[in-house]
Amino acid sequence: MTILKKPSILVAAALFATAGLASAQTAGQIVGQITITNLTGDHILSPAVVATHNMDAAAVYTPGEPASSELTSLAEEGRGDPLAAMLMADPGVLNVVHITGAGGPIMPGESATATIGFDYDHPMISVAAMLVSTNDGFIAARVMIPARGSRTYMVGAWDAGTEANTESCMHVPGPPCGTHDGRMTDGAEGFVHIHRGIRGTGGVPASKDWRNPVAMITVTGASGTRMGNKGGRR
Repeated sequence: MTILKKPSILVAAALFATAGLASAQTAGQIVGQITITNLTGDHILSPAVVATHNMDAAAVYTPGEPASSELTSLAEEGRGDPLAAMLMADPGVLNVVHITGAGGPIMPGESATATIGFDYDHPMISVAAMLVSTNDGFIAARVMIPARGSRTYMVGAWDAGTEANTESCMHVPGPPCGTHDGRMTDGAEGFVHIHRGIRGTGGVPASKDWRNPVAMITVTGASGTRMGNKGGRR
């Protein structure tokens, strides 16, 4: 079944860039920093959603389980605003920001950085972005923020399982596609799993395939003193 729905990745990026997000830092919080480096040779990452939170906050995804509608919007369309809104409504989340590259999406070889506030009650950070030349591929990580110094994580690709991997320009929002009007749900796996890569069987060339981690995420903490209770959204 083809359902007309998906915009181009450039439209999605513009919508995401204008979405209202929580403050990156307020009084009483500590400044942290996250950098995403696109390690692919020829694959664009959408602007990423980033949240600081406690251990009780809902996960962006659970392997082997169906993707939420908010993750579906990110993984299929590159639209991060629904996921950002979901995270901001979670009582375990402190702050939500987005990371964009110089032109919006994060290009191959490009690193993009954002600062975000955290505190000792919210020492974790989650990040998610779309692999835009896929039907429903995404990256995601959920890690601890170091109290001092930096930690680097190599991140692989996940498949949301919400759309069949047709690799057709009718269903893929990123280059060389980008002008299309549908999504293919027939044949979708129905659960989040490790992405199998690009086969080159549709409009997306096999040159956009990968066999290694697709992104590197560096999280940097900073020493500081809280001024009162949990800041930000409390």
